[in-house]
Amino acid sequence: MNIYDHAHALAKAIKASPDYKNFRKAKENLEGDSSAKEMLTDFRKQQFEHQKQKLSGLEVAPEQEERLNRLLEVIHLNKTVKEYLEAEYRFSVMLADIQKIIGEAMEDLMEVDPQVGQEEG
Repeated sequence: MNIYDHAHALAKAIKASPDYKNFRKAKENLEGDSSAKEMLTDFRKQQFEHQKQKLSGLEVAPEQEERLNRLLEVIHLNKTVKEYLEAEYRFSVMLADIQKIIGEAMEDLMEVDPQVGQEEG
């Protein structure tokens, strides 16, 4: 079996996994509930702006923090959004684990030789 066959087998196994199936179902439920989808979209926009502001070194107003926290509380009360976020999280953990396994297998190739680039003195 060549490497591409293994990659296709992995993709098939991912699609057959409970985490994938749960995430797909939660996404379908979210897509079918326009108010829940809008609520999540609004939250993510505000969250993105909040993170962008923090990363830019700008001070975040306490009112902004409070508004984001309140919105987070509200979206967790919505069953559709809550289930979507939980399924999304579990699926992303699975993908991160797979990436880590593959990365660890390639670790020896990724190590940088400390002698490279040093001038002989």
